[in-house]
Amino acid sequence: MATVKPKKFLGQHFLKDLDIARRIADTLDDFPDMPVIEVGPGMGALTQYLIEKEKDLTVVELDNDFIPYLEEHYPALRGHIIKDDFLKLDLSRIYSGRFCVTGNYPYNISSQIFFKTLDYKNHIPCCSGMLQKEVAERIAAVPGGKTYGILSVLLQAWYDIEYLFTVSEKAFDPPPKVKSAVVKLVRNKRRNLDCDEQLFKTVIKTGFNQRRKTLRNSMKPLLGKDCEAYANPIFDERPERLSVADFEKLTNIVDAFLPGRQN
Repeated sequence: MATVKPKKFLGQHFLKDLDIARRIADTLDDFPDMPVIEVGPGMGALTQYLIEKEKDLTVVELDNDFIPYLEEHYPALRGHIIKDDFLKLDLSRIYSGRFCVTGNYPYNISSQIFFKTLDYKNHIPCCSGMLQKEVAERIAAVPGGKTYGILSVLLQAWYDIEYLFTVSEKAFDPPPKVKSAVVKLVRNKRRNLDCDEQLFKTVIKTGFNQRRKTLRNSMKPLLGKDCEAYANPIFDERPERLSVADFEKLTNIVDAFLPGRQN
């Protein structure tokens, strides 16, 4: 069967440097007996190394053109290919227990893939893969930097994150216009936040919606203009300077002063 041409509207760039594919597969070596879901296998550059490691592997591929190719070239995948949109899947129906997620992620949905990982954080001990360098830097950013933002805080609340290495445009066909990077997320020991989890998300998103302003200004949609809570020094800070623990503290303060919640 002939190879499949990449589709620009699906953000497809085929990895041709197989050493990088092998290194991505190696990111799961700390979880040797863990089932794996690969997102967007394409023509199997990464898939072949996951099969070599004798993983309990399921691949999720949206592009129907790849299904016959994968079945022909990787017989071990037959019965383990899901033709669907990963972002819409109920992953607990694929594996009832814990599983890892990996892939050479489509650029246009990479952030959403990591947000979906958070929805299954107690089932996914490790999520690794390749994505555009800019997003990888945001995921791994530390407080105080310009790339530190919503995705950084939400993921770092639940995962220890490693930025492993940068990948040149030349490693792909066709070459993308940006560099790529490989990251690895491993579930940390936190089981619960020291605050309301839903409000935690709201506070983070509200703060970073106006990231250049102090929290005293950016929290006004939640607390109003003249809230007594603003006397707390934390409201003098900008959101990019706050750690996960700081956002937990801020969330509890906001929670106490939300209109209708005060005693």
